[in-house]
Amino acid sequence: MRLTILGGGGFRVPLVYGALLADHAEGRVTHVVLHDLDPARLSAVTRVLAEQAADVPDAPEVTATTDLDEALRGADFVFSAIRVGGLEGRANDERVALAEGVLGQETVGAGGIAYGLRTVPVAVDIARRVARLAPDAWVINFTNPAGLVTEAMSRHLGDRVIGICDSPVGLGRRIARVLGANPKEAWIDYVGLNHLGWVRGLRVAGRDELPRLLADPDLLGSFEEGKLFGVDWLRSLGAIPNEYLHYYYFNREAVRAYQQAEKTRGAFLHEQQARFYAEMRNPDAPAWKVWDDTRAEREATYMAENRETAGAGERDEDDLSGGYEKVALALMRAIARDERTTLILNVRNQRTLSVLDTDAVIEVPCLVDANGAHPVTVDPLPDHATGLVCAVKAVEREVLAAADSGSRTTAVKAFALHPLVDSVNVARRLVDGYTAVHPGLGYLK
Repeated sequence: MRLTILGGGGFRVPLVYGALLADHAEGRVTHVVLHDLDPARLSAVTRVLAEQAADVPDAPEVTATTDLDEALRGADFVFSAIRVGGLEGRANDERVALAEGVLGQETVGAGGIAYGLRTVPVAVDIARRVARLAPDAWVINFTNPAGLVTEAMSRHLGDRVIGICDSPVGLGRRIARVLGANPKEAWIDYVGLNHLGWVRGLRVAGRDELPRLLADPDLLGSFEEGKLFGVDWLRSLGAIPNEYLHYYYFNREAVRAYQQAEKTRGAFLHEQQARFYAEMRNPDAPAWKVWDDTRAEREATYMAENRETAGAGERDEDDLSGGYEKVALALMRAIARDERTTLILNVRNQRTLSVLDTDAVIEVPCLVDANGAHPVTVDPLPDHATGLVCAVKAVEREVLAAADSGSRTTAVKAFALHPLVDSVNVARRLVDGYTAVHPGLGYLK
């Protein structure tokens, strides 16, 4: 089976390859094709993978190319993990927004809109090429903003593109662990949009254990989300929100923390990974060790400003192991081998949430089999969550419209309608600021 990874020179590719190395079942991936626009990054990652596979006799073959069409031909699965504009672009997304006093996070608020406007045209081109060159391939989208990009690609690939994120899985795992339950045996009642969802229940052997957690302030305050949001607020909600909702519920504090930070998350990662790729130019550098040391630092500092604002302290060691590559592999296995499973994924709504149309991509538990991912029926969201989901989905639709039409006016509308952008004039200045620093937004007229 042939797997193509777009963004194959990206830093997290070894996580995916590591999961593949641990898979020895029949029907596994035998050939990995890495595609990237940067040959030096491809070379660096290929070296890391070679050291990973040194003691694995049946390791999947790895080839690398800068030719997109060549990478797609013959693919059974395509992992799309691109970053249009690179980490420098992410740092600029943060900087321009913070200068206007609004959030510039990668997927939330102004930063997420700017990233989406850069990424959607490229993602649509990829979707069209897949439809032409590998029409039977399944596309698993890692690219952020994951829900928005998946929806853009679904307009050309239908249900053969599925978005993934490890945040809901990690959240469910933490809740199960604190309740003393096995995460593999728990049903997580979760729904929303990517980075905008809530756990409303966690069932073990048919019994909802979430009320027990909400009723115990010591237990509730003992894990990441309890520390991040505070016990009182979680009990008021009657649910456990995805960690990214901290940017909505504590927006003023989050913006202030980012403004006061020595450097933004994007700037930190840009500098950190620049050091990694520079070090990898040395042919004698121990590729795996250099990569793994960099990874550990990256994961330990994830959402550091939010945790500092909330007084949540350092991340628990159990939360430093990532997980998105495991979700991707489980999804791929379920489809390729018809190993039926349940995963929280980004898929078209169909009739899951009545307040959204059938084509809107949402994040929801899905039953997965050889025919793809099928969203399960869920209870309606409470009014406060429905309002937020509908508002952010409306913004995503304006982003898609702007990317399709090239309309600067529509782009301004997308920024202005977002709940975390508080003025139309700010929205206009954001568009001016982003188009000035991002050549990839030159299409907006």
